[in-house]
Amino acid sequence: MTYTCIDISDALPIIENNAAIVDIRDTASFQTSRIANAKSLSNDNVQDFIDNTDKTQPVIVCCYHGNSSKGAAEYLASQGFKEVYSLNGGFSQWSAMFPDQCESGN
Repeated sequence: MTYTCIDISDALPIIENNAAIVDIRDTASFQTSRIANAKSLSNDNVQDFIDNTDKTQPVIVCCYHGNSSKGAAEYLASQGFKEVYSLNGGFSQWSAMFPDQCESGN
């Protein structure tokens, strides 16, 4: 299995099609601002995510700038997820392009 790097504009229709969005940035950054409906994913909860997420559901992995998400996307693909994407530009580019599609808080 493998993953695909995806541009932010190409991610929108996938997100609208019920994709899971996972954010691998640190907790403080995630709580400050994130893509709407994103889940924080870390070493502490990744196994729970793997065990309890439909592996046919698309998964988009987001980090700060689109670099770290590649390794996480590759790992999720190796765990049996069928459709995994790494978000090019990461949250920094997403928040610049779509500030109205971000949320904050716990």
